[in-house]
Amino acid sequence: MSELDVLDDARLAAELERLPDWRHRAGGLVTVYKLPSSAAALAFIAAVGEIAEDLVHHPDLDWRYRRVYVRFSTHDAGGAVTAKDVVAAHRTTLRAAALDAVAEPERYPEPLSP
Repeated sequence: MSELDVLDDARLAAELERLPDWRHRAGGLVTVYKLPSSAAALAFIAAVGEIAEDLVHHPDLDWRYRRVYVRFSTHDAGGAVTAKDVVAAHRTTLRAAALDAVAEPERYPEPLSP
């Protein structure tokens, strides 16, 4: 399987079992991390930027004071979830833990209806 092949439902479910900080929503892997301070949130964003540059795979980020909203999907695969997103999510989880972030994936907003 290529890193750009879209994950089927079974594989996605299996990967999410290994990613307790993440949910499948809005066509991607999403989560929210709450950091100890606004400065820590910015350090986390910089860490995610390093991951993105290393993988050449850039997430959608939204910074709100001590919370950072993260969404990974693969644009080259029609905005679906691929193995590349899973790798990025795992690396992001490790960086979040190093910064004492608390995962709050339930806080990720539902997509707007058309």
